[in-house]
Amino acid sequence: MYGNNGSVPGILGAVDVDEFNGSLADLNNLKGGHLGYVTNAGSNSVSVINTATNAVTATIRVGTTPLNIALTPNGQAAYVVNSGANTVSVINTATNTVTSTIPVGLFPTDVIVTPDGANVYVVNAGANSVSVINTAANTVVATVPVGANPVSLAASPDGAQIYVTNAASKSVSVINTATNTVTATVPAGSNPLHMVIH
Repeated sequence: MYGNNGSVPGILGAVDVDEFNGSLADLNNLKGGHLGYVTNAGSNSVSVINTATNAVTATIRVGTTPLNIALTPNGQAAYVVNSGANTVSVINTATNTVTSTIPVGLFPTDVIVTPDGANVYVVNAGANSVSVINTAANTVVATVPVGANPVSLAASPDGAQIYVTNAASKSVSVINTATNTVTATVPAGSNPLHMVIH
């Protein structure tokens, strides 16, 4: 973990978690930014870190090979993509327990929650598709075909569009979240992997 003492950035400390950790959920949405959720792809778990004490406070069992994680805007739920199980685990952050396991497409690799918290988008790299999960019911309500070998997702600030990088087809698919259809396919360079919205 990194911090700033007012002049020079530096490492404040290190926290041991399980093997082959993947991604860290947004700290700002949980209890004043004092909890972090880390996916551990090698041990099929999520570590919960208290950032005030730099200690692991819980370890949550999820599906096989969890790669990425996203929080709802209210911080009440975390969605974990399990690439080896083709599922998404839903974690209740109040109890740190898995409350639902949702089947999605082949080899899910990334996940994003819309700014209003209504839907979760999951990219399925092995199925060339994106699964849309309604957070109220925790069920898949749409499957959107995209380009070849989709890898990651980004959302517009208003949540009206989801952008999908397609590594094998060298393109970005633009999904309209009102209709859950691809409205544009934008050419990109070789092997596009990630995208941010400025």
